[in-house]
Amino acid sequence: MAKKTSIERYSELLKELKSGDRKAVYFFFGEEEFFLDKLQETVEGLVPEDQKDFNFDLLYGRDITVEKLLSIIRSYPMMAEQRVVILRDFHQLSSYTPGQDSTYEGSVNDLIPYLQQPNPSTLFVCIDPKKPAGNTKIGKALKKSKDTGVHEFKEVPDYRLPDWIISWARSEHSKKIEPPAAQMLAQYVGNSLQLLSTEIDKVCTFVDTSDTVKESHIKKIIGLYREYSVFELKDAMISRNLDKSLFIAEQMLQHSKTNTGEIIRSVGFFYNLFSNIWQIQRLSAQGNSKKQVQDTLGISSSWYFNKLWKDASAFRLSEMPRIFEALLDADRAAKGFSTMDPATILLLMIKRIID
Repeated sequence: MAKKTSIERYSELLKELKSGDRKAVYFFFGEEEFFLDKLQETVEGLVPEDQKDFNFDLLYGRDITVEKLLSIIRSYPMMAEQRVVILRDFHQLSSYTPGQDSTYEGSVNDLIPYLQQPNPSTLFVCIDPKKPAGNTKIGKALKKSKDTGVHEFKEVPDYRLPDWIISWARSEHSKKIEPPAAQMLAQYVGNSLQLLSTEIDKVCTFVDTSDTVKESHIKKIIGLYREYSVFELKDAMISRNLDKSLFIAEQMLQHSKTNTGEIIRSVGFFYNLFSNIWQIQRLSAQGNSKKQVQDTLGISSSWYFNKLWKDASAFRLSEMPRIFEALLDADRAAKGFSTMDPATILLLMIKRIID
């Protein structure tokens, strides 16, 4: 079974937070700030606007002491069933420093008794890029507390971005984004969920009269109407057509605002592509069925997986080290570790992959 990503964890927590079966304390952390911010919005929305003056507090670790924090989260709601307290930047709370050993007796440890017996009428949510080190007293207390939900939000893997785009457009805008359109949007915007959500808003507004977002809509909205893109280049390379691949690459560079940026984006695209191809080949060589491979990779879109499966058949597992070496060399060269011009870097990478 595929390991849950931040996408699934976020969806499950939304349901949990909106249900009556919430925990008393939550600790959300990780590098994917988009999910952390969205969860904060959800928690804030649990308190009606007319009750927020008395039953809602948004606090920051650098601005409050543990003593004052405990006073707030132990207090009872006013004319309501529950109060909500959100603490951002937990690591800045008082004298707490992540990574200190378990003998550290900082005042943050005064929170431990509360974690063991939290106020049932307070929903206390901590948000921070990092969780407390597991060898600290507070870190151990968070892990042991049956009333605390600790959840990490890592960056969404690039191969899952199209799935997230499709899901987000459906849940936020009631729009269907076709898989090729989602793949194109992920490639050209990158893995910033904040930027992707902005582009999804833009695209869904543009196609307001239609229930479906297509590739043509994506191209119009993000200004990609040019004859050739990395997708046409990919198809030519997968078919091992060197002449066509080199021609498309030259056309891409001619219509690009910055050749170096075009190369870096292209290298990233092909690295993700061949990473998936390598995984498919490796798992297949171990005797896994096509369905088992798809489940292991966690790719829910059958359209996207079938494309990957077909692409993988064009290469052998033994070719992967050579291909990754070509991609790494191109990435380093594009970032200044070579005197080659951008066009030469891209064309050489293509030739090394195909040959």
